Amino acid sequence: MSRSPQPDFSKVRALILDSDGVLTDGGVYITELGGQSRRFDIKDGLGLVRLREHGFHLAIISASPIPAVKYRAKQLGINDVYVGEKRKLERAQKLVEKWGLSMEAVAYIGDDLADLQMLAAVGLPIAVSDATDSAIEAAAYVTNKPGGFGAVREVHRPQSIHLGEI
Repeated sequence: MSRSPQPDFSKVRALILDSDGVLTDGGVYITELGGQSRRFDIKDGLGLVRLREHGFHLAIISASPIPAVKYRAKQLGINDVYVGEKRKLERAQKLVEKWGLSMEAVAYIGDDLADLQMLAAVGLPIAVSDATDSAIEAAAYVTNKPGGFGAVREVHRPQSIHLGEI
């Protein structure tokens, strides 16, 4: 059962994502030597590749400085990746201008307090099911799946084509 109506992607031409808690399960895995790693869902990755192949602009803007995000984005062919970014909205506005779009043409998927400005500024604000209450309240659509477990893939494309079908 969906928590909110299916998102209207008819005007959306770009998808910007947070990383931790959206593309990942939000866990931080620490090794005995102090290194960190993240878990990414492979199905989300394929969906993003297919969106890119269908002409969508894609970007990841994360407050976390973890290099794994850049590495994963490179694997998916996402060139616009910003980690350690404290001013997400400013970065997004520059990207949207570069892409020749308006913020109305952007969907954003977030999960926490650092995403609230972005959720308020875009045409299609989306939160993952395990997001903070404030992120869920700011979203027009809330996924059924939690971050890092196919939430990104759950979001639909224009003309009712599911990410799983592209």
